Amino acid sequence: METRGYAALHAKDSLVPFNFSRRDLRPHDVAFDVVYSGVCHSDIHQVDEDWGPSVFPMVPGHEIVGVVTAVGSQATKFQVGSRIGVGTFVDSCRECDYCLRGEQQYCVESDTPTYNGYERDGTTIAFGGYSTNFVVDEDYAVHVADSLDFSGVAPLLCAGITLYSPLRHWGARAGIEVGIIGLGGLGHMGVKFAAALGATTTVFSHSADKESDARRLGAHDFVVTSDASALAQQRERYDLIINTVSADLDLSPYLELLKVDGHLVLVGLPVNPYEVHAMTLVNKRRSIAGSMAGGMKELQEMMDFCAEHSITSDVEIVTADYIQQAFERTIASDVKYRFVIDAATF
Repeated sequence: METRGYAALHAKDSLVPFNFSRRDLRPHDVAFDVVYSGVCHSDIHQVDEDWGPSVFPMVPGHEIVGVVTAVGSQATKFQVGSRIGVGTFVDSCRECDYCLRGEQQYCVESDTPTYNGYERDGTTIAFGGYSTNFVVDEDYAVHVADSLDFSGVAPLLCAGITLYSPLRHWGARAGIEVGIIGLGGLGHMGVKFAAALGATTTVFSHSADKESDARRLGAHDFVVTSDASALAQQRERYDLIINTVSADLDLSPYLELLKVDGHLVLVGLPVNPYEVHAMTLVNKRRSIAGSMAGGMKELQEMMDFCAEHSITSDVEIVTADYIQQAFERTIASDVKYRFVIDAATF
């Protein structure tokens, strides 16, 4: 299948038009025309090799939504015309305990990333969703409800599930105090989900001018993190705090905000390691944890939850020739709250 997309040919390159071919359909595959592809900050990190060596040429994009155009001879999950979504991985070993229980993101042999990696054969480069079409095994795609705005669905496949998964795992619900650090592409989804799950939700941000937006998204409280006294007033209030920012951050003031047995969960990915004072954890039996984007079972659960509660990401739609500016503005946090690329412009 002939495909047009945008690719980085080498590390730190600007993306350029790139033609390539998708594989012929295998029995359980589905093919679809991409309608929107989200711009994730991790796309930038991987193009720039911030997390280690990358695979080039690289077609980024792991927040992909489209409409099915063909199905394999044994595929039954989707029909031509179905709305479909693909997230951060497109395969896994399918045999380990994690895969069998629908947590493929923790596959013992590692999942197959949607891009910046190789297919299971170990030689074919996996190209992502900055492209006109896509082919995937039906088990690694989800249904998208007709009721949801398609452009706002795309970031759910990474930003959305990255926040939904820890909120569900650590039990966000009515009676639980949840804090979200940062109100960006990840954070704004955390606010929407935490509020919809019934939790009392507070946003921590260094930008005082984000308060009105935070409350519009569902936050009950807002704390400006540069105000030490305001932070101190929140001590031992929270059951769960999720840190969504990728910047270097002193975690100690936030750990002090947790109750006994409270959890600080990391989903943002800074380049440098954190420093933590052990006593801050020990004296209240607090814990620090991390969370990856969810597996296929949870990804579909999130999509159904979004349909039930009319939740999508707040997005700015751009054309393919604007990708580099979108990258620059993402780095500068100059977007409310995610860019999505109109795939018709590839």
